[in-house]
Amino acid sequence: MELTEPTVWSTDRLELGEGLRWVDGRLILVDLLAGRLLETDGDAPAPLRELRRLDVPLGAVAPVAGRPGDWLAAAGTGITLLPAGGDPRPVADLVGAAAEPTRMNDAVADPHGRFWAGSMTYAAVPGEGALYRLTPGAAPVSAVTGLTIPNGPAFDATGTTMYLADTPRGAIERFTVDPATGDLHDREPFLRLTPDDGGPDGMTVDAEGHLWVAFWGGSAVRRYRPDGTVDREIRLPAKQPAGICLGGPDLRRLFIGTARVGLTTPGPADGALLAVDVPVPGLPAAGAAAPVA
Repeated sequence: MELTEPTVWSTDRLELGEGLRWVDGRLILVDLLAGRLLETDGDAPAPLRELRRLDVPLGAVAPVAGRPGDWLAAAGTGITLLPAGGDPRPVADLVGAAAEPTRMNDAVADPHGRFWAGSMTYAAVPGEGALYRLTPGAAPVSAVTGLTIPNGPAFDATGTTMYLADTPRGAIERFTVDPATGDLHDREPFLRLTPDDGGPDGMTVDAEGHLWVAFWGGSAVRRYRPDGTVDREIRLPAKQPAGICLGGPDLRRLFIGTARVGLTTPGPADGALLAVDVPVPGLPAAGAAAPVA
């Protein structure tokens, strides 16, 4: 099945479809505010299957390297291990003591096994969000502060370049990452966008080092060259694309999670999982190193 136009991939409609990953031949995603971890297949549209349901918001997960069925999750106010069997196990509370009510948002593992997770206040207070880095055996680090709603990050194949979006500011920044320590250097603006574009939300880097970005409120995803120029735009039948990833057997199927939250009159495809095929494949999803017990 070749998808030349964005195609609705499930009958489900999500409140906030985020955290998309292609893991072990299946698509993994979350319905963030509902705390649901979901999966589906990549070869044909099918209903989403619920893997876990938490009683707190679930921002995103990464597979734990070498432990099939285990997930490291940005959930509630910190990081939680979701083992294949048994109850969730807290790993680190990052924002539970924040002055403003705060939750975790998007998260991902880098190619070196570190887990990166963003936080935001429920009221989206400017400057009160942050990006945290979790390295096994070390205390969590607030790697980037002064954000509002961090989304991403997205890493290149070597894990030495990181892109990070701050959605309300319409900003995407690029960092150099020390592969040995995870320290960030050479912070620079990559994109500055206007409200007409929508807010940059979920992101992923493909095998050619180009950056795909979902535009919340913009009904579009775009592919950007490393110099920041637009290579391609795909218009979508949903107003609020949020999470994206490249998956399928050859990693050339672009999956897009969308949201109904905040819409007074959602359209037929708002909250749907969408899919469309693209020429350049993505990168395999990185696994997170197992947290130290």
